[in-house]
Amino acid sequence: MQKIKKVCVYCASSDKIDQKYFEATKKLARVLAKKNITVVYGGGARGLMGQLADTVLEEKGRIIGIMPRFMREVEFHHKDVNEFIFTADMHERKKQFMVGVDALIALPGGCGTFEELMEAITLKRLGIFTKPIVVLNLDGYYDPLLQMLDNAIEHKFMREEHRDIWTVFDESEAVLEAIQGAKPWSKAAINFAQA
Repeated sequence: MQKIKKVCVYCASSDKIDQKYFEATKKLARVLAKKNITVVYGGGARGLMGQLADTVLEEKGRIIGIMPRFMREVEFHHKDVNEFIFTADMHERKKQFMVGVDALIALPGGCGTFEELMEAITLKRLGIFTKPIVVLNLDGYYDPLLQMLDNAIEHKFMREEHRDIWTVFDESEAVLEAIQGAKPWSKAAINFAQA
């Protein structure tokens, strides 16, 4: 099995969400930091992004923030992360999230997290991105989205093979198992990208 060295975590910036999401994020951050896995994330100082960064840093782990310059100007960025990459825009940010990572992890989030996750799924479907995409479905948070993807497959907008694009896990501590258990994906996926 390939060693996991670097992962990207998609997560929310909201402070108003239930405490259970912060607890799950803490657990995930501890697992990654203790395994010396570099974490790439959206660079925020609030919400799950802030919790992720704070916990990785508390555990003496390495975290890289990636954020468009316009967000820095309103001081959304976490000032203590190990490295920061400021991009021209949101599109460039999403590209940078995928550079050199061994997996993508989606925590519960809002429209930004959904959009990042769906773009990653689309790029994997096309064989452009081939690494594991794992989704933390804490207390069934992602059930409606997963049902929509199942619906797309059932109605032939996607193929049965496309179910292997993502892997779902329910507990933060199971993240490494979910990454290692993800089915291999090839750039040749472009050949069956159509439904």
